[in-house]
Amino acid sequence: AVESDRMVLDTIGLTAEGRPQLMAIVTSPANHQRLERYKEIARRLALTEGVSDAEAKQLAAEGKAVVWIDGGLHATEVLGAQQLTETVWQLVSATDPETIRFLDDVIVLAVHANPDGMELVSDWYMRNPERKRSTAGVPRLYQKYIGHDNNRDFYMVTQPESENMARVLFREWFPQIMY
Repeated sequence: AVESDRMVLDTIGLTAEGRPQLMAIVTSPANHQRLERYKEIARRLALTEGVSDAEAKQLAAEGKAVVWIDGGLHATEVLGAQQLTETVWQLVSATDPETIRFLDDVIVLAVHANPDGMELVSDWYMRNPERKRSTAGVPRLYQKYIGHDNNRDFYMVTQPESENMARVLFREWFPQIMY
């Protein structure tokens, strides 16, 4: 894993083509020291098994909001992956009071949804000299097994990328906000 004082970059699994699927965990340095506790709080509040009202209130007061942001699902819609990278960069590098407050209150999980597709589209775009570049005519669909509608897999979770993401979302972190 790659680490900074605000970010840990980890692999949540491999893609259909064997690339690492990365997740940036961005929060304050103090929150990074207690990530496992905050993950446990989010799990307990989401599942509510054996949690009384009083304990739920205590856990909610102690915990941090977990926010999931993904991008790049449809690889030819390149803005999604770029906004994800820009958002992480802003959160890791900004020093204004609002960003610092946000990082104290929130744990952001940022995941690229389709690294294979991004690689395909990027390579296709860069194949020509700068003045002749285009994403038009990509020679194949951008998910190895299910084409371009990889978002349609989220109801079945049959592909490595959606398996990786579903595991983090619904078995490990239980974010309160998914964007």
